[in-house]
Amino acid sequence: MAFPATVVILPLGVLFILSGLIVNIIQAIFFVLIRPISKNCYRRINKLLTESLWLELIWLIDWWAGIKIELYTDSETFQLMGKENALVICNHRSDIDWLIGWVLAQRSGCLGSTVAIMKKEVKFLPVLGWSMWFAEYIFLERNWTKDEASLKSGFMHLEHMPLPFWLALFVEGTRFTQTKLLQAQEFAASKGLPIPRNVLIPRTKGFVTAVANLRGFVPAIYDCTYAVPKSEASPTLLRIFKGMSSSVKVQIKRHKMDELPETDDGIAQWCKDAFVAKDALLEKFSTTEIFSEQELQQIRRPKRSALVVSCWSCLLGLLIFEFFRWSALLSSWEGILFTMLFLLLITIIMEVFIHSSQAERSKPMVLPTQDPIKQRLLQP
Repeated sequence: MAFPATVVILPLGVLFILSGLIVNIIQAIFFVLIRPISKNCYRRINKLLTESLWLELIWLIDWWAGIKIELYTDSETFQLMGKENALVICNHRSDIDWLIGWVLAQRSGCLGSTVAIMKKEVKFLPVLGWSMWFAEYIFLERNWTKDEASLKSGFMHLEHMPLPFWLALFVEGTRFTQTKLLQAQEFAASKGLPIPRNVLIPRTKGFVTAVANLRGFVPAIYDCTYAVPKSEASPTLLRIFKGMSSSVKVQIKRHKMDELPETDDGIAQWCKDAFVAKDALLEKFSTTEIFSEQELQQIRRPKRSALVVSCWSCLLGLLIFEFFRWSALLSSWEGILFTMLFLLLITIIMEVFIHSSQAERSKPMVLPTQDPIKQRLLQP
């Protein structure tokens, strides 16, 4: 059942923002008081705090929108998920790929210790970005001179994580759109590379740096491929807030880190080959509706996220009630105006949050008839 976005965003926004600010304050206190004494103790505590916030978003997926996630992988990989450090690479197909990854991490028991490589602007987002900073996400400026040092420093800090972690890396560097696909096809044609139809060409510098620095303490790479059936709309954060369900399919192939090539060029080529294989898998799915030959694993919706949302709702509801009763805020025009401005601020923050998750919307491109290369690239 779909709900009007404005009816849903405000109450869920109040819940997420207020609970998130409480979590951020506690994180800041432990960052100042505990981290200088014991980084491992701080990380264990912060894992629980981070999970208490991320589970609210998991609840949106599982219980509000009812997104169905099908995981295809072999039984050995399924048993190892969450029990070992892993570098996770995935095609960046939709606005909420990162959130689907969080769901899989939660099912595997490593949600609070999952980190990702993100663009720098994200860490300035209230609550979400601040929590990512406390959780030691790695933020990049898309300037390789600066980013190389940031990556190496971030990888070094991960070496002594007390709990198994996943490090997520979207090696395409940006989300998939038709405009970006056309650019990737033109580039591939000019370089004599395989022409992609369902993925972008990976940017391998970050991946090569990751493999070179993580080999000693990360035993595996999880090669994830994400797909949405053609008959269904791609899930977005806005659709999830509206309670609109859909399904996604994820295939995970585990590769041992020590089996990768030793040279930088070899590692880069391995990554490119992995995306050629992803493209073939997605092309097969689009034509035959057969996604994967791997085993379909059963991943059930946990009740923990519903419990966390219920607890936060009860706690914040009580605190808000007691605050209004103590302050008599709604008994004056000034108080009513302040309350309205606060709710407006929450709405704006949530709109920024939703907008920041959205990919660029590509308009259909009309290609000139005198450009045969572009016409050929777009032929099915």
